[in-house]
Amino acid sequence: MRKNLNWHEDGRLHFGLGIEDTFIPQERAGERSLDEYELTQHYRFWHQDLGLAKEAGAEFLRWGIPWYKINPERDVWKWDWLDQVMDRFQQLGLKPLVDLMHYGTPTWLDNQFLNSSYPERVADYSARVAARYADTVVDYTPVNEPMIHTLFAGKFGHWPPYLAGDDGLVALVRNLSKGFVLAQQNMAEVLGERAIFTHVDAGFRFVSDSNNGEHDDELRHLKARSYLVEDLVTGKVDANHELTPWLSRHGMTDHDLAWHQENIVLPDVMGVNYYPLHSTELLESARPVRGDINDPRAVRNDWTEGLADVLTTYGKRYGAPVALTETCLTGSYERRIEWLDASVRCVKELRAAGQDIVGYTWWPVTDMYEWTYRYGTEPLEHYRLTMGLWDLVPDEIGTLHRVKNPVADRFQHHAGAAVTDPAAAITKESSFASEQERSPWPQHA
Repeated sequence: MRKNLNWHEDGRLHFGLGIEDTFIPQERAGERSLDEYELTQHYRFWHQDLGLAKEAGAEFLRWGIPWYKINPERDVWKWDWLDQVMDRFQQLGLKPLVDLMHYGTPTWLDNQFLNSSYPERVADYSARVAARYADTVVDYTPVNEPMIHTLFAGKFGHWPPYLAGDDGLVALVRNLSKGFVLAQQNMAEVLGERAIFTHVDAGFRFVSDSNNGEHDDELRHLKARSYLVEDLVTGKVDANHELTPWLSRHGMTDHDLAWHQENIVLPDVMGVNYYPLHSTELLESARPVRGDINDPRAVRNDWTEGLADVLTTYGKRYGAPVALTETCLTGSYERRIEWLDASVRCVKELRAAGQDIVGYTWWPVTDMYEWTYRYGTEPLEHYRLTMGLWDLVPDEIGTLHRVKNPVADRFQHHAGAAVTDPAAAITKESSFASEQERSPWPQHA
C-alpha cells in the first residue's frame, strides 16, 4: 500500500538535478580508479555544488555516498565529511535523494559484488546511513541502475569482479538483488513509514535493422533481461516468468527464486534514466558484438518517442509513480536546451494524458568525465562530457571552475514554472493513456 501524501503524491511535477557519482575505486594494470567526485573535484567544491543546484531551482538533488570513503576499512566508519554534506542539504532546504550504491564497493571487500557477505555488508551500511540521518533524510535509492552493475561487472568483464558471460551475469544478479532487498528492508526498519524508496534503472530500449525477424528472439530476451533485477526484487520472477529457464541454466536456484518471492520490496517511485543518444540500442546484422568497450554498440536516437516509451512502460509494469531520474544530451548549449525543452514538454504531455509522472531530473549539475577515462591514458580534459548546467573550466593549475551556462537559466525557467503553475498538478484518479491515445512522438535525427 502506498504511503500517505508526500512529495511524490502531491500531484505536481518536481524538478531535480544530480551530481555524477560513479565510484569504482579498484585499480589494476591498464585501469585507473574512476571516482567522479575526485575527477570533478566535488570533494573540494561540494558546498558550492549543492548551492548551484539550489540556485538553478532544483527541489531535490540525486546525490550518492562514496561507500568506500566512509567505510575505508572493515568495520571502520568515518562520518565527518558526510555529516557536513547532510547539514548543507538541510541548510539549503534542498531535498537529498540519496544513492547508496552507485557501482563501487569498498576496496577491502574482496571479489566485490561476488563476495558471499556482500548482501549483508551493503544492508548494514545502508541501515547505518539511514539511522545516522533519520531526522533529516528519508528518500533513498538502494541501488542505482542495477542492470548496468550486473552487465558491466558480470557479463562484459569491464568492472570488478570482472566476470564474463551469462554465468557471470546471473552470479552478479543473485548477490546484487539480495543486497538490494536486504538494504531496503533494513532501512524500512529504521525509518518506518517515513521511508520513501526510489528504485532507479536504465531505460534500455532495443530495435533491429532487420525486417525479416532475424533478431526477434534476441530482442525479446534483451528486453526481458533489462527488467531482471527490478522484476526479482518486486516478486515478478516466478515459474512462469520468461527468464526463469534461462536463469536456472546459468546458476539461479529454486531456493534463490523462492527467497525473492518471500522477500519482496516495492518502489514508492519507479525511476527511469533515459538518454536520447545512448538508451536505444540498434541490433545490426553486420555487428553481432554487444557491449565490448573496444567495439561500442550501435545506437539510434529516438528522441522523445523513446522517452515516452520508457516512462509509460515502467509505470505500467511496476504500478508506481514514475520519475525521470536522469536525462541530458551531450553537446552544445543549443542542443542541450533543445533536449531540455523537448523532454519537459514530453513529460508534461504524458501527465496531461493521465500518467503519474512525479519527477524530472537533469543529470548532472556540472560537466562530468566519460567512463572510458578508466581504461584510457589521455589527460583528464580529453574525457570531459559537456552535459551540465555549469561548465567545468580548468585553470593553469588544474582547478576546475564552475562557469554557469545558458542551460542553467532554461532549467530554472522550467523548474520555476512547475512550482507556480497550478495547472501542472494531476489528480491521483487519472489513469494511464492507452497506446492509441498516446501522442505520436516524432523521431528526431
